[in-house]
Amino acid sequence: MKPFEEWLLKAAHDLKAAELLQKDSELLDTGIYHTQQCAEKALKGFLAFCEQEIEKTHHLKPILEACIAIDKRFAVLRDDAIFLSPFATGFRYPDDWLMPELEDVQRAIDSARKIFEFVEELTNV
Repeated sequence: MKPFEEWLLKAAHDLKAAELLQKDSELLDTGIYHTQQCAEKALKGFLAFCEQEIEKTHHLKPILEACIAIDKRFAVLRDDAIFLSPFATGFRYPDDWLMPELEDVQRAIDSARKIFEFVEELTNV
């Protein structure tokens, strides 16, 4: 398996985890975390596909900007990446955000799926 395929496999697992966890109202916080992880790993998978250096960050904006520098079409994902980015840490620890709303989790899943499928189509050689 090529490195970019490994990234996309992990992204697919995060998306599936988010979808499964969404079904349990007690685990919505964990589910929304996996949506950010899916997007992060999918974008890093594209960078690996293009044999680019992968920055060690969980912030989606710089990862997406690196993808846009390679392919301007990634710009359509900017709003989705901005929406998902806080979920890398939000809800992970007790503070102002204890539990997301189900609607936010569904929106996050939709955004993560959009990013994942976008990358999957570009890397499907």
